[in-house]
Amino acid sequence: MPSMTSSRVSRWDQHGREHVVHVRKSGIQRTLTCETCGWRKNAQFLPWLKAEEHLTEAHQATVAP
Repeated sequence: MPSMTSSRVSRWDQHGREHVVHVRKSGIQRTLTCETCGWRKNAQFLPWLKAEEHLTEAHQATVAP
């Protein structure tokens, strides 16, 4: 069974709320999951960029920690 590793991408919106997308890796596949809205997506390439795009588009969260 492949090992599982995870990281997270977080941004704040204009109201000071933190939004987080978790990036979980299993083999070459990565699964993105948003804590705020439950959005999920599988990504093989550039998962952190896709997480940042989701935070920007869905939550207007653009301020990096």
